[in-house]
Amino acid sequence: MVTRQGYDQELEGLRQDLLNMGRLVSEAIAQAVESLARQDVELARRVTLGDDAIDKWEQDIEDKCMVLIARQQPLARDLRIIGTGLKITTDLERIGDHAYDIANVTLRLAKQPLIKPLVDIPRMAGMAQKMLNDSLEAYVNLDISLAESICQADDDVDNLYQQVFRELLTFMLEDPRTISQATQLLFVARYLERMADHSTNIAEWTIYLVTGQRRRKR
Repeated sequence: MVTRQGYDQELEGLRQDLLNMGRLVSEAIAQAVESLARQDVELARRVTLGDDAIDKWEQDIEDKCMVLIARQQPLARDLRIIGTGLKITTDLERIGDHAYDIANVTLRLAKQPLIKPLVDIPRMAGMAQKMLNDSLEAYVNLDISLAESICQADDDVDNLYQQVFRELLTFMLEDPRTISQATQLLFVARYLERMADHSTNIAEWTIYLVTGQRRRKR
């Protein structure tokens, strides 16, 4: 029989696992976009290879959550802690998948001169990475105010995505030779926009963890 102290230690271990996974995912975002901007094939390959470690964290955390549910039959706030852990790890894994996708774009474009210096895409990446880091901080500190600010920051990423979309569409219309690369860059912008959405999900799950009330921005 696990004591309450032992149970609390297991819940704290779950929290630390989520943070460790989140750090890997945050690093993957930065490296993936850096590999694209610099056309660094080796860095892109490191990102793709690192995706397995992120997937392993997801599997281990899910297993830990299921064991806690089966063994402890948690109620109320304890159940919310475990349930939000399951949800957050899914969002982290999907962000990691999008970093992997961006690294693959780097590999596809490696031998092509970029149609323009990348400015807004790295800016989007910085915003998405900050949203992720802030969402994890909000989760750790149970900070509803910070979580709510992340939901608002998602609008800024959406607006920048629309700006990138319009700019790349103009390139394609003015010069059909840019269509292939511009399409790949549009995919990158979309991946970053989705990363921001998943970080918003994490913030919303933190609000649910604290208040017990579901809130959806979209």
